[in-house]
Formats: sequence, C-alpha cells, structure tokens
Amino acid sequence: MTSKIPRQAQASEDSLLRIFTAPEDATSTLSIIEQRLSQDLAGFLGNSIAALEKPLSEIETDFNAYQIPIDPTFVSDYADEIMQNLVAHSVHTAAPSFIGHMTSALPYFVLPLSKMMVGLNQNLVKIETSKAFTPLERQVLGMMHHLVYQEPGRFYDQWMHSANHSLGAFCSGGTVANITALWIARNRLLKPQGDFKGITREGMPKALRFYGFDDLAILVSERGHYSLGKTADLLGIGRDNIISIATDKNNKVDVDAMRQAAKKLAAQNIKVMAIVGVAGTTETGSVDPLTELAELAAELQCHFHVDAAWGGASLLSNKYRHLLKGIELADSVTIDAHKQMYVPMGAGMVIFKNPELAQAIVHHAEYILRVGSKDLGSQTLEGSRPGMAMLVHACLQIIGRDGYEILINNSLEKARYFASIIKQHPEFELVTEPELCLLTYRYVPSAVQQFLNDAVTNQNESLVSQVNELLDGLTQFIQKHQREQGKSFVSRTRIKPAKYFRQPTTVFRVVLANPLTSEQILQNVLTEQVEIAQLDNEYLPQLMALLTSTLDKRCIDNDIN
Repeated sequence: MTSKIPRQAQASEDSLLRIFTAPEDATSTLSIIEQRLSQDLAGFLGNSIAALEKPLSEIETDFNAYQIPIDPTFVSDYADEIMQNLVAHSVHTAAPSFIGHMTSALPYFVLPLSKMMVGLNQNLVKIETSKAFTPLERQVLGMMHHLVYQEPGRFYDQWMHSANHSLGAFCSGGTVANITALWIARNRLLKPQGDFKGITREGMPKALRFYGFDDLAILVSERGHYSLGKTADLLGIGRDNIISIATDKNNKVDVDAMRQAAKKLAAQNIKVMAIVGVAGTTETGSVDPLTELAELAAELQCHFHVDAAWGGASLLSNKYRHLLKGIELADSVTIDAHKQMYVPMGAGMVIFKNPELAQAIVHHAEYILRVGSKDLGSQTLEGSRPGMAMLVHACLQIIGRDGYEILINNSLEKARYFASIIKQHPEFELVTEPELCLLTYRYVPSAVQQFLNDAVTNQNESLVSQVNELLDGLTQFIQKHQREQGKSFVSRTRIKPAKYFRQPTTVFRVVLANPLTSEQILQNVLTEQVEIAQLDNEYLPQLMALLTSTLDKRCIDNDIN
C-alpha cells in the first residue's frame, strides 16, 4: 500500500489569478462546508464543534508557528486543517444549552448576506467607497433613532440624510459606542469660546484652566461596564474620575447617593461631565431609574448617556418597552445589534438625540472626509470599517417589529420561567430576579439555605461570610465541571447582594436570549448542576460540618443558660 504524497501548491501569476476569480469546485472541502452551512447552520455547528473541552495549552500548539509560510497552501488543504484545529475547538455559542453569555443562534440568512457584504468590500469611511451603503447605514440609524426617541416623520425627512448632521454612528461594539458618546460630551463641555479654540485644539490642561475647573468626573452605577474606564483613560479624564455609585437592593443605581456624590465633587470644583445610566447591566440585567437620572443630569447641566448595549433591543417589544422608560430623555444611547437583535459580532451603535451632537467630534482631511461631503467617517471614531449596517438592515426587514416582539417577549418570559423553577427547587437560591432576560442564582442545599437565612436574620456577618466563602468555592467547582463536561454552559460572576451585607458573592449568571433554548434544557441545566455538586468532596462537606458544629454549639449554650 503506497502512502499518499502530500500536494504542494506553487505561487504563480496564474494560481493567484484563480483565487481572485475562480470559485472552488463543487466537490472541494470549502464548497461542501458552504453547502452544509447554508442547508443547516445549527446542524453544522453541532456536528463540527467538539463536545468536550480541549485544554487551551494543547490548542496553542496548533498555532505555534511564527514565520509566514513561504509556499502557498491549497484552499481545500487549509479548509481541512482549519476544520480540525479551529472550528472543532471553537465555543459553540449558538448551542441552545450555551446560556452563559450574550451570544445566540443566528438567523440562517445572515450567512449568505455576510458573504455578499464581504464580497462587496465597501469601506464606510468614505462615500466614494460606499455609495449605496452610506444611505443604507443612515437609514438604519434613523430607524434606531425612531425606536428610541420616536420623533415625527418630518424630523427624519430633515435630518436622516443631512451631510452635516448625524443621528448616530455605527461602531465595532458597545465599547467604541460609549467612547464616542462621552468623547462628544467632553468636547461639548470644553468647546471653543472667545479666544479659547476648544479642547480638540488646545488640550485638557488649557481647557480646564479656561473654564475654571480643577477636574472632570463621570457618574455611573457600580454595575457600569468596564468600557467606561477605558473611555476615561483615552479622554484624559483618568480612571479614578469614574465615580461608581452604589446600587440598591434591586441592583439599580441609588440616585440620591449619586446626587450627594455630585455635591461633594462640586465642593472640590470638579465638574460632572456626564451621567451614565445602564439599561441592562452585564452582571444582573438591571435597568437604572433612567427618568430620575435624566432629571439629575438636567440639574447638573451635564450630558446624559444611557448604555443600553444589552437592554436596548427590548425597545422592540411593545409589551416590555416600559422597562426602559426614560431612555428617550438621554442625549445619547448605546445599542449593540449583535446582542439581542441576532446580528453577527461587530454591530454596535451610538444614537444621538440631537442631530448636531456629532459636530463636536467632526474631522476632515483634504484627501478624504472633505467638508460638505456625506462621508460617515467625518463623524466617527473608527476610520475604515465594513458595512455591518447591511446585516442590521436585513434583520430589521426580514424579522420586522412583530417578529422581534415575539423574540424579545419569549426571552424575557423564558427568564421568568427559569427564575420560577429555581425558586421552587429546594437546592437552589435565586440571587437576582430577571428584569430583562438575565438572572443570577446558585446551588445551596436546603439545610444550608435555612442556616444562612438565620445568620442573616441575626445579623451575624461573620457567619454569613464563612458560609458564602464555602458556597463561592462550590459555585466555582460546579461551573467549571459543567463547562468541561460540554453538555451545557452557564457563566459565573461576583456581585454584592444587599441581603448578604454587600459581601462579594460568586453566582451563576444566565442569559436567555437564544430562541432555541427550551424549558426542558433549562430543567436539564439544574439537574446537571445537582449531579455535579455531589461530586464535590471539599466545599460541600465543609459546609455541612460548619452547619453541624454551629448548631451543636447553640445547643450547648442553650443548656448552659
């Protein structure tokens, strides 16, 4: 039996011309992959991604080469290799049992449309490289603006396609969207006046001296996204000037505490540049009291931004839109279409209430982004970028408001169902109720729950701390083993529940946006976690020992008394 001699591709003008012009043969690996993806996306992913986790260290060995190959590789050979080394060990984010992060299954139609988008290769920085994509993107931003602010038709007739105005900006994600919003807030606050040319020309030190401020600050809930720290760093404000305000027992920012913080800052001659409200926190899915925050921002005469990267899509539900009441009062709003709008990664947006806001960051160049042109890049942080608006446009058109109503409502109601079975289960504790479609919980044996509740009632913070420390270890043990088994996945985080004296507490975190996740899958997740808990021989025995020893001591003390 003769061994197969590996093929060797050769670089030539003819071979290079073929990869730019000639499609793969229908029987090639790549063509077969394309066909399977088009016919059954969920089936392809389910069959191609390994169920069991391969250690990261082993995966790294497949990507150790540091030299660019001299010789080319045949497309089919590369496709075979990438299926084995990349696809097989990718995270199955579309799996119905993958309920730990803000990802979901995608509609099948985004694949061929993505291929069209990539093939067209439009660059949205400049209208000369995106002639039709530019008005399409402006239309999508107009639709999202109307979703948030609901202005009348004449407003959009006037502003949607105006060369010198913008209803928003497409970004790679919520981080850049938040940076853009607060960049605008800073530049508007420290704008040109008199002989001062503005912060964009003269910089932060001169701007502060001119306006008579010792410093600037941004006020946000302690649940604020980490991107705000990046923003403060990039804008020269400093991460220490992101002032985190405590949340109440419902995980919403304490507006009175924020007002007091603002007074203390004013006494130090520190100007509050912006207030950031969160509509769908990353850890608990909570929505801040946006109307009250808008009132406070008006009192302080500062910019009001709402980070609705996660929760903004809930506005597509007429039934649950009220949960984001007050968002229409914001000066700017961040929404990620790649979260609950079922668009692939890389489709963030920031929406501006006032079409003139983006003038604060406008920039021009002679060879590109000329004054008076409709170039989108003149009012965005990012330069060259793809036409992701096409995929958002597709979902808005194909799914429609009625379709999104069904999807959003199902997600929120699925979260409420999961919360109900957690509360009914004697071995689990619901830590945060779902406001949108995100909740937290943990495994706590029924005897330990009663013991912990007694400790809370008796204000025994030390005992609560001991119990929670062991429960933290148990939660980590369960989450890690569940991930490694590969049947289902929940994430974990640390929050400070008011019930437990704001002690840091490790909890399971679940996001229920995938329309393919069934109630049976949710029941199976809990069953699997109970089974995994019984495998623990460290934290669970210590918990029961602590419970027994404490109860024995109480009995002895009662006998003595």
